Amino acid sequence: MNEHMPKAHPRVPTPKVGVLFANLGTPDNYDYWSMRRYLNEFLSDKRVIDYPNWKWQPILQGPILTIRPFRSGANYKMIWNHDKGESPLMTITKDQVAKLDASLKQRFGDRVVVDFCMRYGNPSTKSKVRAMVEAGCTKILFFPLYPQYSATTSGTANDQFFRALMDENRMPSVRTAPEYFDRDDYIEALAASVLRVYPSEDQAPERIICSYHGMPERYLMEGDPYHCQCQKTTRLLTERLGWSKDRIVTTFQSVFGPEEWLKPYTVDEVARLVKEDGVKSIAVLAPAFSADCIETLEEINGEIRESFEHAGGDSFTYIPCLNDDDEHIAALTNVAVDNLRGWLD
Repeated sequence: MNEHMPKAHPRVPTPKVGVLFANLGTPDNYDYWSMRRYLNEFLSDKRVIDYPNWKWQPILQGPILTIRPFRSGANYKMIWNHDKGESPLMTITKDQVAKLDASLKQRFGDRVVVDFCMRYGNPSTKSKVRAMVEAGCTKILFFPLYPQYSATTSGTANDQFFRALMDENRMPSVRTAPEYFDRDDYIEALAASVLRVYPSEDQAPERIICSYHGMPERYLMEGDPYHCQCQKTTRLLTERLGWSKDRIVTTFQSVFGPEEWLKPYTVDEVARLVKEDGVKSIAVLAPAFSADCIETLEEINGEIRESFEHAGGDSFTYIPCLNDDDEHIAALTNVAVDNLRGWLD
């Protein structure tokens, strides 16, 4: 291409296709100011907290960002990957994308550029879009790593991607990968994660809790499909395992603020199971998260475990997220390949 251009013309890279995976984000560290910057960006997102600025920002910039960075920082410190100086979410996302890069390059060679970004914190979506354009990506598949769709997750990730494109002189053609909660390969990977711990229903605890990140009930009433997709994920997992329907239940965690959120709340339900139903053994998994993070490693394995044990429960098991398991990487690769058709075949 470049040999036909005048000598003064800037070099034009060979056209390529980018696949940009996106996850929620992570603070750069667990100190007060790192946590404050991260929480400020996250909690200022209108997709996450949709109150008007005049009402929300004084509360956020005042009591919340004065107090919460200390508490959140202490929680992050407990799970921090001190050897690598990063959060577990960052470590796991890097491992996932390294495998996805190898998988996609095995199919498409150097025609594809694979990378990742975070909606909040670093590496930013804007910086990674810029890097892909500079690398010659004239087409980009943007892939939010959320099995179920919500405006508060996939929606805001896509928002940030399109905002980044607005700053590019040579705007690439783009596609966004859809949610994949009901794909057979994803459900198969989810079932495999359960069966590795409990090879049969006879060996399983009395209840398996599918704990999904929560959101205000109002969002469901306003048309967000997340709740329905979570319920369907649990149903498909139960059907794939072939276990009784009452053994696997759906709950929601991470309640924040004064509104009513999707119920039942995980932290309350695990205690209720003990006190009202006499359940003594449970296992919890988090099908809404593609990688272990603060909500799984600290909230589920900390606060929710404590609620169960304090109520009198005997046996609590946390089943890790799919992370960089081979079945998970294969499923994510398949989603990417399906959405690259016509660009790369």
